[in-house]
Amino acid sequence: MDEIMNYSQIGPRVISVKANDDFTLLLTFNNGEKRLFDIKPLLSLNVFKPLEDMEIFRTVKVAYGTVLWQEEIDYCPDTLYTESILVSSVLNHDIDSAVAEPDKSYKTNDT
Repeated sequence: MDEIMNYSQIGPRVISVKANDDFTLLLTFNNGEKRLFDIKPLLSLNVFKPLEDMEIFRTVKVAYGTVLWQEEIDYCPDTLYTESILVSSVLNHDIDSAVAEPDKSYKTNDT
């Protein structure tokens, strides 16, 4: 019982989820990262079969740091993190500010 009481989380946990039409999930983790997880490879497994129905797939919600469908289908949050693709992170500000300034030496008809 002590090992349960002393549990420490291994990786980031899901704080928001958006179901996409292509059976991917846009996940936001508590470390600020946005990651894309493709659920399609799992749909062949019996436990995930109900998710082939887009209406059911879209019922996904965040619970206990992971994703949950119909109060009975969930997925390991550590696997969601490690098997997803980074979309953006807290570094977004650096990416957004990296937009190049126009080349002022370029001649236009206006100058």
